[in-house]
Amino acid sequence: MTDPIRAFLEREGFLVVDGGLATELEALDCDLSDELWSARALLDAPDAIRTVHRRYLEAGADCIATATYQATFEAFAARGLDEAATARLMRDSVDLAVSARDDFLGGVAARPGERPERPSPARPSAGDRSPPLVAASIGPYGAFLADGSEYRGDYGLSAAELYDFHAPRWEVLAETEADVLACETTPSVEETRAYCRLAAVSHRPTWVSFQCRDGAHLADGTPLETAAALCDAEPHVVAVGVNCTDPGDTVSLIEAARRATGKPILVYPNSGEVWDAEAKRWIGPANPLDWGRSAAEWLAAGADGVGGCCRVGPSAIAAIRAGAASSRWAVTSEG
Repeated sequence: MTDPIRAFLEREGFLVVDGGLATELEALDCDLSDELWSARALLDAPDAIRTVHRRYLEAGADCIATATYQATFEAFAARGLDEAATARLMRDSVDLAVSARDDFLGGVAARPGERPERPSPARPSAGDRSPPLVAASIGPYGAFLADGSEYRGDYGLSAAELYDFHAPRWEVLAETEADVLACETTPSVEETRAYCRLAAVSHRPTWVSFQCRDGAHLADGTPLETAAALCDAEPHVVAVGVNCTDPGDTVSLIEAARRATGKPILVYPNSGEVWDAEAKRWIGPANPLDWGRSAAEWLAAGADGVGGCCRVGPSAIAAIRAGAASSRWAVTSEG
């Protein structure tokens, strides 16, 4: 098995993960107000998905995630799609990301509305960067429920039951051109066990990123160290992360994960707002974060990849890249 995360880090020293896909789709006036969330755009606005990928690449992202976080056979069946049509949409999602990356690497001019930006030392042009990665996003069971339970992890399902739920989508995405499968917002230890087994069976490089209630525990109360240790023991899980967490908890979470694994650690928190599952909107104030300074702090604490999640857009990703690049340049100069 080729490890794309480790290979990228050996070349570049750090990896910048993209920001919130749904956040930027909404900025393009996409209607995501149903249980499919960002996956709805696979039906209604595939060109918008491609535009969002390109915006994040232009901002400096080294890895873009597909619009499959909330795409499941069950959810699309409720919209009248059969299994063949659903599988095709999942493959199309990866193709959209691969196409956006290939156009970016080939220097193809951005389409109207894509807001291309001039390169800078901190955000180099495509010709100065290693090829960005495409991650096939896999959301937790709670994302399918669309009731906010991905922030609680209280499914009441066993690892075997969760394996059976995720396996059909996993099988489709494992056969695509995605560089890595990204299990995101994982709130429970049982779901972690299911993902590790799926990674082992498929022999596909996978990262598992956790949703945490505080600076030390998954949403279901499991210590992050326990879940990270499960991932450390599975060779096909090539990185461990935390995402859609409060940015104020990031350093503590990095330290907890590092105590359990020597694998790369990826951190991409949200803006600090809180998801109201009933109203289906983000509430509360955003954390007034200096994203560039925070990225440098997270790398210094032991992270290998940095980025953003919900409510974090291309401008923040550009700042994260600048902070990460400055941090690594400073370390290299001092060395």
